[in-house]
Amino acid sequence: MTLGEVFLSEFAGTAMLILLGCGVVANVALRKTKGNGGGTLMVNFGWGLGVFAGVFVAVQSGAHLNPAVTMGLLFNGSDLAPGVETSFASVMVYLVAQLLGAMLGAVLAWLAYKKQFDDEPDAENILGVFSTGPTIRSYGWNVVTEVIGTFVLVFVILAFGGTPNELGPLAVGLLVVAIGASLGGPTGYAINPARDLGPRIVHALLPIPNKGKSDWAYAWVPVVGPIIGGSLAGIVFNGIPMPVV
Repeated sequence: MTLGEVFLSEFAGTAMLILLGCGVVANVALRKTKGNGGGTLMVNFGWGLGVFAGVFVAVQSGAHLNPAVTMGLLFNGSDLAPGVETSFASVMVYLVAQLLGAMLGAVLAWLAYKKQFDDEPDAENILGVFSTGPTIRSYGWNVVTEVIGTFVLVFVILAFGGTPNELGPLAVGLLVVAIGASLGGPTGYAINPARDLGPRIVHALLPIPNKGKSDWAYAWVPVVGPIIGGSLAGIVFNGIPMPVV
């Protein structure tokens, strides 16, 4: 694969993920939608199915869709994708494509719910569509939560690679649902730096009435925590003998 093909694959897959993920949050959070008040599990399944769709779209590049996954594979010593040489340039292509794809997905979600955003009076609900935030703000512990959630994500994805689960994208989607249901309560489980940072930038730029501030004081948490968690998962997975099934 060329790096251009990698870029397009990751860009399109991440855009699909964020469109569907931010879309389900908008459907639940914004007051004049059909899904208003649908609850946390609806959000969890929406994000899981967003991952499911995004993985199919980006299968050519290995469907990382997430800088934490890219860093986990890097620290694990695995190939980034079949036919993709691991180098500084290839890693940067993945990261940039994921961030820009996340931004596009957030813009598309805004367009889909444009009139509902315009009519939403609650700035917290608007920001919540684009980015995560803690229920109790304690930056150190918020980072710990994101580290644990992302560790689970990347570690289990690495385990999928050595087992004949034959579920492919569905397995990863269900994993995201499980992480959200089990570990998403404290911070909203970003577990993906591009998922949070890209849409947060879009929130800051878009002309949305009543949107309030973009909470940049918290923005580093869903970037640093997942990067640490994904990298640790890659390192730890190397040290654990996994049975070849």
